[in-house]
Amino acid sequence: MTAVTTPTSSTTADASAGSPEGSAALEIAHLTLRFKGLTALDDVSIAVNEGELLAVIGPNGAGKSSLFNCICGVHRQQEGVIRHRGTSLDTLRPHQRTARGIARTFQELALFEHQTVLDNLMTGHNLRMPHGAGADMLRIGRGLRDELAGRAVVEEVIEFLDLAHVRHQPVGALPYGWRKRVVLGRALASQPDLLLLDEPVAGMNQEETEDIARYLLDLREERGLTQVLVEHNLGVVLDIADRIVVLNFGKVIADGRPEEVADNPEVQQAYLGTRATAT
Repeated sequence: MTAVTTPTSSTTADASAGSPEGSAALEIAHLTLRFKGLTALDDVSIAVNEGELLAVIGPNGAGKSSLFNCICGVHRQQEGVIRHRGTSLDTLRPHQRTARGIARTFQELALFEHQTVLDNLMTGHNLRMPHGAGADMLRIGRGLRDELAGRAVVEEVIEFLDLAHVRHQPVGALPYGWRKRVVLGRALASQPDLLLLDEPVAGMNQEETEDIARYLLDLREERGLTQVLVEHNLGVVLDIADRIVVLNFGKVIADGRPEEVADNPEVQQAYLGTRATAT
């Protein structure tokens, strides 16, 4: 298995209908998350189809980050269940969920700025190298074989994201848009079958935004990678998403194709503060 190669799959003919229990790449059923007197997520149910690019949108404080944190195991919900390919994640710690094939990018870069692009990408593959510490330090036996295999995975990521000419540069010396590209590459280096993207184009100019959007479309169309996208740039969301889920005050208020959600008066009122046409 290579860094950006995933099992071939296609979005269902009617993605807005979701998937029956057990057949989705990701199932979130009746999820409720509370922090003392605050309900961050209130009976949220979402099914993400295999190979789908699902966008989750909503105003600030709607519960989008809380949803991602529950999927990744950072927060533990009080009610509901999360299943990845039919298996409950509720007893798994964050690193175990990553090892299962769930990768996440963060809006914050959180890169090793003094290390090269190559070294940063290699950190994304660490969980795919289950050899002992001794073999790792001595680079012998399985440790060496795993390192070489990991390097091959990262090389494919470098080629896919057009990072070859900056591979040996310190990440901190790169422009912001390129560092965001490295963040995406680090997630891909973990060989996910489910990719969670937290505002991947935040702070980018138009050209950089179009580049990232193209990579996400390629991951869906050519690699069949299932993706869940949280993004405030509605132009990008409407252009690339197969389906959109809208959260407001921790509740799902809409779930449908982009054109359906854009014309939903409740979404316009909650997200844009107006009942004018969302586009």
